[in-house]
Amino acid sequence: MHKNYTAMAALSLQLSRLTRCVPFMSPVASPVLPHFIDKPRPLSFRQSLQRNRHRGFCSPNSRRRFTVVASSSKGVGCISNAGTAEERFDVIVVGGGHAGCEAALASARLGAKTLLLALNIDRIAWQPCNPAVGGPAKSQLVHEVDALGGEIGKIADRCYLQKRVLNTSRGPAVRALRAQTDKREYAMKMKNIVENTENLSIREAMVTEIIVGKNDNVEGVGTFFGMNFYAPSVILTTGTFMSGKIWVGRTSMSAGRAGEPASHGLTEHLQNLGFEIDRLKTGTPARVDCRTVDFSRLEPQHGDKEVSWFSFDPDFHIEREQMCCYLTRTTKTTHDLIKENLHETPTYGGWVEAKGPRYCPSIEDKIVRFQDKESHQIFLEPEGRTVPELYVQGFSTGLPERLQLPLLRTLPGLENCTMLRPAYAVEYDYLPAHQCSRSLMTKRIQGLFFSGQINGTTGYEEAAAQGIISGVNAARHANSESLIVLERESSFIGTLIDDLVTKDLREPYRMLTSRSEYRLLLRSDNADSRLTPLGREIGLIDDRRWKLYRDKQARISEEKKRLKTIKISGGGDLADEVALLSGQPVKGSFSLESLLKKPHVEYEVFEKHGFGNDGLSRIEKECVVIDIKYEGFIMRQQIQLEQMAHQQHRLLPEDLDYHSMTNLSKEAREKLTKVKPQTIGQASRVGGVSPADIIALLIILETKKREAHGRKRHRLLSSMMVESDDQHGTNVPVSEALSS
Repeated sequence: MHKNYTAMAALSLQLSRLTRCVPFMSPVASPVLPHFIDKPRPLSFRQSLQRNRHRGFCSPNSRRRFTVVASSSKGVGCISNAGTAEERFDVIVVGGGHAGCEAALASARLGAKTLLLALNIDRIAWQPCNPAVGGPAKSQLVHEVDALGGEIGKIADRCYLQKRVLNTSRGPAVRALRAQTDKREYAMKMKNIVENTENLSIREAMVTEIIVGKNDNVEGVGTFFGMNFYAPSVILTTGTFMSGKIWVGRTSMSAGRAGEPASHGLTEHLQNLGFEIDRLKTGTPARVDCRTVDFSRLEPQHGDKEVSWFSFDPDFHIEREQMCCYLTRTTKTTHDLIKENLHETPTYGGWVEAKGPRYCPSIEDKIVRFQDKESHQIFLEPEGRTVPELYVQGFSTGLPERLQLPLLRTLPGLENCTMLRPAYAVEYDYLPAHQCSRSLMTKRIQGLFFSGQINGTTGYEEAAAQGIISGVNAARHANSESLIVLERESSFIGTLIDDLVTKDLREPYRMLTSRSEYRLLLRSDNADSRLTPLGREIGLIDDRRWKLYRDKQARISEEKKRLKTIKISGGGDLADEVALLSGQPVKGSFSLESLLKKPHVEYEVFEKHGFGNDGLSRIEKECVVIDIKYEGFIMRQQIQLEQMAHQQHRLLPEDLDYHSMTNLSKEAREKLTKVKPQTIGQASRVGGVSPADIIALLIILETKKREAHGRKRHRLLSSMMVESDDQHGTNVPVSEALSS
């Protein structure tokens, strides 16, 4: 079943561009982490780039030649013998959410004739929960998607209502940009981009069937109304719609989200194909009318005066008027009302058993889990510039609608509020992602990819990150090219996907900064230096973006060189202020670089005394400061990464029979057989596999290697003895055969 799939080994990009500059990208070379590529690759990126350049791969006006080529993205293929039109594409994307949009755009921009099928094309890129983008770890995902050539960061920059950088008092690894966005404007702009992208067609349909070929390869999809669409690559991004059901108290209805029908039939079909299905739930809070809120009783939460950006493209850095968010808190009355009615909620009432998100709990979960807390923060956030709706963040609930308004009115400032939309919980089917490889192609069916909430994640950012990778790989698969795999040390996207396909997750997965062991190397500010070269080689970064990137890296490198070479003597105004700020004396001769490394000394101090560089943007100055101030920590983590890379990336043979390895624990044998990890590093992260199991596995691999070497040597000796017999007509000792 897996032979065709495994023959197409994933091109594993051990992205080691973890410092600011890369030698071939900038006229000024800086030290970089060596490439940790210790596995054979069917096609090197350099070869792929050179080959595709001859085919116009990097030209914004050219189109790659795929297996099925259409001169127009709106063509419908051919006419079958029955007289019906067979609509053929290179890639079909099922679902028009954040994963689906990124997947479809990436695929189409690589030249693949792409079809996006959505249940409701008026709800493409809708933000059904909080209309916000970014936050801790999520902002890193958005920056990385943008660095690769994705869209979510650009749209968030164009549609923001408010922006704030979180965790500014902490180190750069955990700083995070968050934007409150205009829900309707966001969806409208993304839909406009999708509708006007070359090679991309949109159609309303409910997919109920995956068409599978004789060799366990995908051939297309079938819809509820009997239409078939054909393609060698299919991406499922079903969100919360697959057998979705929403709950308000004890009342439920079939729906993917409020006002939109669920998708039925696909779950049963996937089960018949042998996929494991499970169920998750999430929820969204009520919306209240801002005209009925007493803002004088609330604590205002203003946006940053200096606006930060998700996109590395300055064309999208257009400042707009910011709106204010507000903070209130739960009260004792709030808690009492919830405790008295827990039995009325789907979870505590016992009629919904699906697991909800641990890191975005309902208000009743908060009250039950944290009974020692007297109150919880609740944020009121606008949903748009022209609508009265306020999103009550942190207040999702499964209580009946008749109790929701009294509950809202226990919050200070909301005593007389009007509720516009009730809160609800939604449960839906998902497919545990251990059934996918790290390329997001399923292990069972070649050419079938899963992305977004179908893999068990929660959040627009996690969905978009998976979407761009599956879109790239679906296009490459349709063109018979090797697939892209991001290692977990290369990016938060790599960490996200590695966690999904390796760990047996049974609750909605949310990206957290703490999930990455290499977070100091995987910051938001250096996402472009880590991933834009990859986006260029894939074909998603055009000439203009590439020039912007190279120019930026050159300016940063030149500034770091300048700060290293310029020296000042103690006793001047700059030295005196540095000594005052840092609490450390400045005597003798110091470079500007060494002064910048001192605590509490920022670039603004240099500018104040005439040692700044007016040719740098604020973002570029921040990059310079981070690189210099944290140089020692960064180098230490890079060294650690080098030390572990060789063993972690050691490939595991695809035909390993874990059940026969009696040296492994029973649980390890079961989990490794289920997950089928591709590397030792991935195996070590499988739940239930202990360090002792990994040591035993390494010993078994070494034994197999020696046995294979012994068999090869034996065959060689036997062959030489036969040749010697042919030459001399008599048996010759092995030693003489070897010497001859």
